[in-house]
Amino acid sequence: MSKRARIIYNPTSGREAIRRDLVDILNVYEQAGYETSAYATTAAPNSALNEARRAAQAGFDLLVAAGGDGTINEVVNGIAPLEKRPMLAIIPAGTTNDYARALRIPREDPLESAKVVLQGKSALLDVGRANDTYFINIAAGGSISELTYSVPSKLKTMYGYLAYVVKGAELITQVKPMHLHVKYDDGEYNGIASMFFVALTNSVGGFESIVPDAQLDDGKFTLLIVKTTKLPEIITLITEVLNGGRHIDDPNLVYVKTEHIEIKPTNDMQVMINLDGEYGGDAPVIFDNFQQHIRMVANVDDMPPESFSQVL
Repeated sequence: MSKRARIIYNPTSGREAIRRDLVDILNVYEQAGYETSAYATTAAPNSALNEARRAAQAGFDLLVAAGGDGTINEVVNGIAPLEKRPMLAIIPAGTTNDYARALRIPREDPLESAKVVLQGKSALLDVGRANDTYFINIAAGGSISELTYSVPSKLKTMYGYLAYVVKGAELITQVKPMHLHVKYDDGEYNGIASMFFVALTNSVGGFESIVPDAQLDDGKFTLLIVKTTKLPEIITLITEVLNGGRHIDDPNLVYVKTEHIEIKPTNDMQVMINLDGEYGGDAPVIFDNFQQHIRMVANVDDMPPESFSQVL
């Protein structure tokens, strides 16, 4: 029996670039040995999630998530709870494309992204779960993490990453303190924080040095808690990130590796959780890491060898 691939694509992502290249993209996966078909997501809730689950249960060998980080997150949530999960590939067409950046998938040309499958290499990568929702790149909380839902879709389409930069510059002057109790494997933190990150990769918001020692299959999150709300100190941390990841030793930052995390506010403040750029509910939240949970097509040859322990 021949192998089958299902492309689940957002027809409105990336100024409709995927739809324009769809025939050529289908041909790439056919060249890789897959009998390939495509499904265009709709505006209905969980469109990509439901199709991913259906295709997985129908026995497809490969799912291709084509769209922004939100589309990829939905596809992951469709297959992550299943006992038998197909291999996953991604074609990025969003604004930040953080996960594609981490896997060294070309982000400017959907057809070139598809061609990564022709290398025939993949890896078993970790998946996170926040309460009942899965994520593959980043979970976050705090004022800055809310900018992904405060930038209108129309501005994202027109101005791309610049829209985030402008909105981020506005929000950084309005940072509000969160009063948090955070438990992790080897300790806990009680106190004020301006933001926190629970990272699976090295790419967060377009920055590749926030987690300079990220390993994608070690079963551990990188937990970062920014303990200050003072603008000059936050700017110092950002500068240290940009200067080669020097922030990890800054006294205003908690930086630890951990498999399990519990975060809850210690006052009545709402703390919204951002999962792969989408709203994922409010704290309290429990994070668990599922080690090497999904087999992912990756541009292995261009990735640092320490990113993972095994290539398939």
